[in-house]
Amino acid sequence: MKITIYGKTFNPGFRPYIKELFKKLHENSVEIIIYKPFLEFIRDNAGFDPMQEGIFRDHDDIRDDTDFMISIGGDGTFLETIPFIRNHNVPIIGLNSGRLGFLANISKEEISSALQAIFENDYKIEQRTLIKLDSSKNIFGDLNFALNEITIQKKESSMITIDAFLNDDFLNTYWTDGLIISTPTGSTAYSLSVGGPIVLPDSNNFIIAPIASHNLTVRPLVVPDDDIITLKVRKSREKFFITADNRTSLIDSSVKLKLYKADFKLKMLKLPNNNFYSTIRNKLMWGVDKRN
Repeated sequence: MKITIYGKTFNPGFRPYIKELFKKLHENSVEIIIYKPFLEFIRDNAGFDPMQEGIFRDHDDIRDDTDFMISIGGDGTFLETIPFIRNHNVPIIGLNSGRLGFLANISKEEISSALQAIFENDYKIEQRTLIKLDSSKNIFGDLNFALNEITIQKKESSMITIDAFLNDDFLNTYWTDGLIISTPTGSTAYSLSVGGPIVLPDSNNFIIAPIASHNLTVRPLVVPDDDIITLKVRKSREKFFITADNRTSLIDSSVKLKLYKADFKLKMLKLPNNNFYSTIRNKLMWGVDKRN
């Protein structure tokens, strides 16, 4: 088995768990390839030098025969792994070195049992839809996609005005601080914080959710993910921000924006007894009686 490992940093409390991870991988004769800056961080901060068969620095270094990519960190770190494996069809394993994670959903206490399940082929692969951005300006280059959401947001204090179209049919004019176009995966992220619904990962839809809408009757809207969403920010002296997950750019109202389902999907590892329902119960504390 061949596994690549991506990470940035971790706190001192994670040191025993990173050692346990490498111990388990070596015991099962896994060929390990590590992101070079992360390897250097481990050597300098974890008190040991992990044995590895190679290093990688960018997506060109990822081999097509890689079985899994392990992301060590939080959801932000998980999102950073996607450009590395986009063209390699490699499933991502999200190992959480902190406390809360929807994408990095394997806790540090589950490392041993999770790896054992993987070695025994006791897992499933989930396919997650991404959203793609096309624009008259090459905003994010070939990283013009998002697993969670693409967001338009004001830069200055005044609201922005956004005309939205679905398949060239006029939908609505939003007077708002911003607009979030979310995937089902992103329904538990930024969209949730502005009142968007939680939808199942395989729901095949997008969520259009305004941020602090001036019109209180305007609510988040769920649309099919085969719709093409066109957004036009009306002329203004002010520029505005556009984000695709953890990437941000500042643009003006002359830029035309078109959003639709990306032509590739992300593969995520799903372990036994670890599903979307258990995740929202545990992470969002659904069903917890606060009176106790």
